[in-house]
Amino acid sequence: MKQLNLQGKLEALATSAHRSALRGIKRGIEREALRIKSSGEIAKTPHPRGAGHALTHGAITTDFSESLLEFITPVSESPEETLSQLRDLQKYTLSHMGDELLWPMSMPCFIQHEDDITLAQFGQSNIGQMKTLYREGLKNRYGSMMQAIAGVHFNISFPDSLWQSLQTLTEDTRPSQAFISDQYLGLIRNFKRELWLISYLFGASPALCHSFLQGKSSELPFKKLGQGTLYLEYGTALRLGDLGYTNSAQSSLRVTYNSLDEYVAGLQKAIRSQSDLYQHIPDYQHEIPKQLNKNILQIENEFYSPIRPKRNGRSGETPTQALSRGGIEYVEIRALDVNPFSETGIDLEQILFLDVFLTYCLLKESPALSWEEQKICDLNLQQVINEGRNPDVTLHRGTETGSLQQWGQDIFEQLHRVAAVLDEAHGAERYTPVITKLSEWVNRPELTISGRIVDQLVSQAQDSGKLALSLAQQYKQIHVSDDYHVFQQAELDSMSERSFADEQDVVAKDRTTFNEFLRDYFSRA
Repeated sequence: MKQLNLQGKLEALATSAHRSALRGIKRGIEREALRIKSSGEIAKTPHPRGAGHALTHGAITTDFSESLLEFITPVSESPEETLSQLRDLQKYTLSHMGDELLWPMSMPCFIQHEDDITLAQFGQSNIGQMKTLYREGLKNRYGSMMQAIAGVHFNISFPDSLWQSLQTLTEDTRPSQAFISDQYLGLIRNFKRELWLISYLFGASPALCHSFLQGKSSELPFKKLGQGTLYLEYGTALRLGDLGYTNSAQSSLRVTYNSLDEYVAGLQKAIRSQSDLYQHIPDYQHEIPKQLNKNILQIENEFYSPIRPKRNGRSGETPTQALSRGGIEYVEIRALDVNPFSETGIDLEQILFLDVFLTYCLLKESPALSWEEQKICDLNLQQVINEGRNPDVTLHRGTETGSLQQWGQDIFEQLHRVAAVLDEAHGAERYTPVITKLSEWVNRPELTISGRIVDQLVSQAQDSGKLALSLAQQYKQIHVSDDYHVFQQAELDSMSERSFADEQDVVAKDRTTFNEFLRDYFSRA
C-alpha cells in the first residue's frame, strides 16, 4: 500500500486522470425547529395534520416533542437544490400552522415548565409506540428541556469515482467497501480533532432564556441581559456544551473510531449494559412504561456524538447491524446550530465550507485516535464553546499548546488548497471565495455567527427571545410570499395524505402485542 499525504492526494486529484473524481458529492439536510405561538411561547397543539403523519412522512416529521418539527431533504448533488427543498418543506408546513411560527434558534424559547413539552406522538403501531416510549425514557433520564434544543444535521457521501481514484493512487487492494469504510473513519477522526473550528465559526447559541435552567444553578460565568437572557461574553455553542447534549453515563463507554468493528462493539456494549444511573426509574408508573430499558443506552440513537457513521438500514435492522452488514455509506454531522440569520437554518456558504472541510478531513492523514486524545479533543471543544471568541483562548494537541488564531490559520491554509482542487473539479470558482471570506473570521471573532448574535443583543440591550421572535415573524413572511422551487404543492399534498395511509398499513401489519414486539426487537439488537 502506498502512503500519500494531503498534498500528494491533492496534486494527484488535480491531474486530468482524476480531476472529475470529486464531482458528485451528495448531501442531505435535517433541520429541526420548534413550533411556537405568536407570543413566543412553545406551541402545545398537535403536529399539524396537513403536514402528514409524523411516523411515515419521509420529509416532515417530529423529533423529541410534538412541537419540535424536523424537515428532511431528499439526497441531492446540488447545494442550491437542497436549500430550495428545505425552503419548500418549511413553506408548506407553515401553511398548515395557522398563526404559529418556526423558532429560528437552537436554544428553546420561553418554556415555563418542562411539562409544557409534550412528547412526540407516532400513533398506535408497535414501532410508533416504541418511538414515543423511547422519548419518555429520554425525558426521565435527562429532562425535557435538553430535548427541546434544535439543531441542523448535515449528511454527506462522496462519489464512487473518488473512492476508485484514491484506491488506485494508494495501491490499496482491499475490497472496495472495506476501503470506503476505513476512509470514512479517517474523516471522522480528523473531524473530531478539529471540530472546535466548526463551533467557532458557526456556533449560534451563546445565549439562552433563563427558563432553560429551570431554577438550577450553573457554574458558567453568565451575564444577564434584558428581562431574562443569559449569555456568555465569548461563548459560541452552548447547545454542544454541558448545558446541552450530555450524558454522564456515556463517558464510561469509550466508543472509538479506529475500526468499524471497534465502533460497532462499543455501541452494542452500551445497549446491552445496565446503568446504575437509571435503575431508579420505574419500569411502569400508573401502568405506563417509563423507559425502554435500564441500559446505558435504550437504543443506539441515544448515543450523543457530533458525527456518526451511517448506512441506510433494512426493515428491522439497528444502525450498527446495517453498518456491520454493508459498511459505512455516508456520515452525519450533528454539530451545527440552527443559523438564526438564515430562513432555512443553514445557508449556502456553510454548505460549501462543509464540503471543503469534510473533504480535507477525508484526504488528510488520520492516525488512530486514542481515548486519551479524544478527551483532549473534547476539552478543546468545551474551551471554544465557552470562550471561543476570547482572543487569549488556547487549545491543546498532545503536549503542544497553541492559540486558536494560529491553529485556525494553519487549517485554513490547507482548506485553500482543497478548495482549489474542488473548484477545478467543478470547472468554476465557487469554493475558494467562501474559504477566503471565512478565513478572515479567525482573527475577527465579531464576524462569527455567535459574535453577531452577542453584538446585536448587547448593542440593543435586547432579549434573545425578542430577537428570535422578530426573526421568526420575518421568515414566515418570506416563506409565505415565496414560490415553491422544487416541489409542487399538489405533490406535497399527496405526500401528506399518503403518509396517513402508510401509517395505517404499518398498524395493519402488526402481528404481536407491543411487549412482544419490544422483546423481539431487543433479542435481535
